[in-house]
Amino acid sequence: MRSILTLNAGSSSLKFALFGVEGMCAARLLGGLIESHGSVTTFHVASSAGATIANRHLNSGDASFDAGAALDILLEWLSVTTPNLELAAIGHRVVHGGAIFSMPVVLEDTVIAKLEQLTSLAPLHQPFNLKSVAAARKAFPNVPQIGCFDTAFHRGHAFEEAAFGLPRSYYEEGIRRYGFHGLSYDYIVRQMARIAPAVADGRIVVAHLGSGASLCAVRERTSVASTMGFSALDGLLMGTRCGAIDPGVLLYLMSEKGMDAPKLTQLLYRESGLKGLSGVSSDMRALETSSEPNAAQAIACFVARVRREIGAMVATIGGIDALVFTGSIGENSARIRAAVTTGLDWLGVEINPEQNEDESYELSAQGSRVRVFRIPTDEEWMIARHAIGLMAAAAADLVPLNQVRWAA
Repeated sequence: MRSILTLNAGSSSLKFALFGVEGMCAARLLGGLIESHGSVTTFHVASSAGATIANRHLNSGDASFDAGAALDILLEWLSVTTPNLELAAIGHRVVHGGAIFSMPVVLEDTVIAKLEQLTSLAPLHQPFNLKSVAAARKAFPNVPQIGCFDTAFHRGHAFEEAAFGLPRSYYEEGIRRYGFHGLSYDYIVRQMARIAPAVADGRIVVAHLGSGASLCAVRERTSVASTMGFSALDGLLMGTRCGAIDPGVLLYLMSEKGMDAPKLTQLLYRESGLKGLSGVSSDMRALETSSEPNAAQAIACFVARVRREIGAMVATIGGIDALVFTGSIGENSARIRAAVTTGLDWLGVEINPEQNEDESYELSAQGSRVRVFRIPTDEEWMIARHAIGLMAAAAADLVPLNQVRWAA
């Protein structure tokens, strides 16, 4: 069976999944994570049903994470377990596509060069995404490498949602709101058509809550607005990122504290958010079990920001028919879901406590005017599906896949 391998590389981990391809359908065969903790690398693989296939702890001898070395670990394992593997393509999550990339593309040299220019807009993600691409291209020089962008789902935003209040020339240069987590939102919109077709074409606010967090306002299955903007810093409070901040604070830090761009980058991306406010951890699970007052205050700030921004998202789409929680926190923390929705009764949002604790798909209380859902996201499936679509489009147009270019 032909297969598609998906890769999602971060600063200390490589998420992967293998999908069998039949026509336009992608069926997950396995998925897993290679993650570095100091000098120890964990390699975990699970079946499509969630059963553990492999779980190893390797001594890498190096505290730094290397996407190439991680891919070598995966390929060595695949060569033993699936010796007849036939890869049709390798799909990559690429966080920032800028103003140029609005759909999946084949990752050729010219494309990669353009994506490297966007690294400063997503320093926590883009460099590692591209290192994974380089390692995969080296390992599989004859297999199409396809990039799928977190910004693409939001590219249809109206000017008033995308523009900053700066001189128009900056917007034309590409300084605008892009939005992120698009692969996740795309997946959720598709799942809503299956789970709740009665509201799938309505007004939906999706809360992707995790270490990175954002909200998306969807109407008729199309992104209308997002809390994230030019970079992945804006909007909600996150694990180590500050979220929305008065730009006057940055001017103050520069003029009064002598902070330059590298120091501000370190502060805003890696030392702020839940980690900075709590002084305990960036991990919501650790904060929920902590007895430190600062941990509770950090959680309260996170919840308050989510609740406030839900109101803003509702305003952009003229009401709300459904609220969806996804992402590692949104999917797994009944406490956060309950805290967020408790303050939204004015919108008609009410959840059933038992269903919330049981982590059912639908959490709505009887009589709730707004339907509430918890839907696990699957960015890897979305990458595979986009890769299949791109290959099918190339075949239909009789254009060699390595000649497919990007769309401006």
